[in-house]
Amino acid sequence: MAETGAKKWLITITVILCSMLELVDVSIVNVALTDMMGNLGATLNEVTWVVSAYAIANVIVIPLAGFLSETFGRRNYFITSVMLFTIASVFCGLSTGIWELVFFRFIQGMAGGALLTTSQTILVETFPEKQLGLANGLFGMGVVIGPTIGPTLGGVIVDNLSWHWIFFINLPIGIIASILAFTYIKNQATYIKGKVKKSIDWTGLLMLIIGVGSLQLVLEKGNDDDWFQSSFIISFTFIAAFGIISFIWRMLTQANPIVDLKVMKNRNVAVGTFLSFIMGFGLFGSVFIYPVFTQQILGYTATQTGELLIPGALLGGAMMPVVGALISKGVSPKFLVPIGFIIFGAFCLMTSTIIAPDTSESAFFWPLLLRGFGMGFLFLPLAILSLQGLKGRDIGQSTGINNMMRQLGGSFGIAILATYLGNKAAQNRSVLATHLNSNDPKVLARLQSITEGLIAKGTNAFEAKQQALGVLNGMLTEQVYLVTYKDVFVSLGVFFLVCIPIIFLIKKVKNIEPMDNLSMH
Repeated sequence: MAETGAKKWLITITVILCSMLELVDVSIVNVALTDMMGNLGATLNEVTWVVSAYAIANVIVIPLAGFLSETFGRRNYFITSVMLFTIASVFCGLSTGIWELVFFRFIQGMAGGALLTTSQTILVETFPEKQLGLANGLFGMGVVIGPTIGPTLGGVIVDNLSWHWIFFINLPIGIIASILAFTYIKNQATYIKGKVKKSIDWTGLLMLIIGVGSLQLVLEKGNDDDWFQSSFIISFTFIAAFGIISFIWRMLTQANPIVDLKVMKNRNVAVGTFLSFIMGFGLFGSVFIYPVFTQQILGYTATQTGELLIPGALLGGAMMPVVGALISKGVSPKFLVPIGFIIFGAFCLMTSTIIAPDTSESAFFWPLLLRGFGMGFLFLPLAILSLQGLKGRDIGQSTGINNMMRQLGGSFGIAILATYLGNKAAQNRSVLATHLNSNDPKVLARLQSITEGLIAKGTNAFEAKQQALGVLNGMLTEQVYLVTYKDVFVSLGVFFLVCIPIIFLIKKVKNIEPMDNLSMH
């Protein structure tokens, strides 16, 4: 039953806070890794497990959220997850060793994955039928804004306090959220009292952990370990394939599966879920590639980079209720999703045109604003598509699968773009280097000019010649990466435009009755 008055908005604030906490913590640690290395005496390879452990735990738990909510009661599961997330955050901040931190990050990721899916379901149940679009829109604000403000918030905290405080700030928010959830969120009748042990398919759960966990591990570590040149990556790729295939077979043959994949028989749900994967690719991939470019090429700080992303993220969040109102008035998601893909493609192509050695911060404003505007047309319509035609427990199952696919899409996006960036840079370097022929008069003249400039500053002739070669190599490297980043953004833009025809697989739904579909038994 939907809530009204102040209670409805207190529940709304609670679940949005919790979903944002989870998503902020996905990226907030990225800017603190260097400080953690120095403070904990960890290597670069060791400290990256702080990010990987959270992501792996996240992607394992998210598809289980529907089943666990049914088993233990949504309110009980939600409150326990908030408290566990808060406690794990405190222990992360108190960690004195790298593997201690990695362990508590894994626990934090398990609790955070539960918050993401459960928050969305609670929010949808809190609003009346005619405000379904608004409910999903409010949740979408957290999904779009959370990953974007994470690096900015992390940069500010690390610059002014220490890396420990990126975890400690979760404590007051977690306490407030726990109290509000305990006071206002109602339990659902899905609680299977006394049947917990009988209901759990331990084999299926093990296959999920092995399959999805190994896949996430491969995506997190693949680029660092040179992909299939590494026996570690090859081994876990086979383990992931075995686990996922076994898990799918198990879920399709069990009478009471922990993740009901049969919801994918609904074409709109399947298409919406796949497009959520594509959206995750773009959302997390673009958040990854922008900081790499601005910090590596333009020399921006983490805080400066984060500040660039905030206006677009806020616009994307503000667009959610607007798009929700359009859907409530009868505008089909089938017509809104292509707009989002076109705008996002335009953002990527527009960005490729402004890349230069001296690109100013103001030049990024309009492209990033366009990105946020486009995201507003993607999240909510795809969320609605993933729920159309479903009833009862299928809603929680579909929401979990949808959120997992979006997270996996982000992991694939980061892994693929990082690999593409490295390979394309090597390819472009070999092409551009052919123009640096030592017999070319222009190259010789440029080298001579740099050498003479260094000699004029007091450097001896031999050292000046060596330094001039280094300067020339630096100029080549800069040009290589400028060309490469242009290529990356063009490729990403074309990719989104090419995906548009998939939307035409969506079937027309004559009458959508949101609250009938969202009722829980």
